[in-house]
Amino acid sequence: MTPKTTSTNESQGSVARKKRPAQHESKLAKTPQRGESLPAALVISVGCPAGIGPEVAVAAACQRSRSKRRKSENAEPCVLIADLDTLKQACRSLGVRESCLCPMDPAADLTALCARKPGRLWFHDPGVKVGARDRKPGAPSKRSGQAQLAWVEAGYALTKRLGHAALVTGPVSKAAIAASGSPGAEQFLGHTEWLQAMDHAQSSVMCFAAQALTTSLVTTHLPLHDVSSRIREEAVAEAILALAELVQALGKVSPRIAVCSLNPHAGESELLGDEERLAIVPGILRARKQLGRRVELIGPMGAETAYRKAFKGEYAGVVAMYHDQATIPMKLVAFGDAVNVTAGLSIVRTSVDHGTGYDIAWRGVADPGGMRAALDLGAALVERRRLSRGRVRS
Repeated sequence: MTPKTTSTNESQGSVARKKRPAQHESKLAKTPQRGESLPAALVISVGCPAGIGPEVAVAAACQRSRSKRRKSENAEPCVLIADLDTLKQACRSLGVRESCLCPMDPAADLTALCARKPGRLWFHDPGVKVGARDRKPGAPSKRSGQAQLAWVEAGYALTKRLGHAALVTGPVSKAAIAASGSPGAEQFLGHTEWLQAMDHAQSSVMCFAAQALTTSLVTTHLPLHDVSSRIREEAVAEAILALAELVQALGKVSPRIAVCSLNPHAGESELLGDEERLAIVPGILRARKQLGRRVELIGPMGAETAYRKAFKGEYAGVVAMYHDQATIPMKLVAFGDAVNVTAGLSIVRTSVDHGTGYDIAWRGVADPGGMRAALDLGAALVERRRLSRGRVRS
């Protein structure tokens, strides 16, 4: 089941390139062996059924399972969240045996999930059925919008119940979800905000991790004219702290982190704005008090300088003030390789950094490398949380 190569569609965020090695698998502690704790469960909401999400989810889960078996390691159990017909179509598209799909007992615990036969994938169907026309490439229906949201919510609930688990999300259509008629869906702005509300988290921070760059965002899915009012001291500090924790989880010792300005040339002595003085510098000072000497913070500085130097290796990560300030450099140097991480939740959540890929959906050519990286990092972050809790108890 080797992914093929075809063109990409940047507007939809398609990924169809040759398989790449996973970027994050070896960065943290390995999966516990016999006598230690059970491996984490990887709960995968597959994304839009009219896009590439189901295919990359099935492909990545199969690849990860085979890779672990070859290394004689305990593979984390994967649970695909979707209806059975969608998953069967993904198997057919990829040339995978449909018999690999095993329905999950809704009451199953982690021990039961780890007892599956090798080569089998669990799935959980929350009950929203989608038909063939709901899976038509590039034409998400109202029903497929309902399904996407139901799968995310069911995935969160299962991850929360299992505890030692990560939620790994496939690409969704925000427009299809918002138009689905599901309760509250018209307010759907993205996974980050929706999961924060479900989790009753005080805050959340969007981060992206890749070999080339790692970054966090102070604000996320906002109209550009609203960004300035959301740049506040506490939000800047939270984004810095989230990034510091992430880069340390990725193995950076005593990291240096750059903090971007909002305005050109860091405000040019306030000729171009005063957000740097009023919010960004206070946010840096606030974070510095909590981090002490463990992390060096530099900024505020122009984003073009911060990302250029981070790409050269001078900084372990960059804190961006708004969405495109972070995603433009990330997509330029790490498109398809980066993993989206939501910090601040009670669960671990990772995701691919690409979109629904409507132009290549259901052709069996989508590259699962991004999903594979999201699974690898999700498992590693769950294990790091387990080890951190163990250190606190001891």
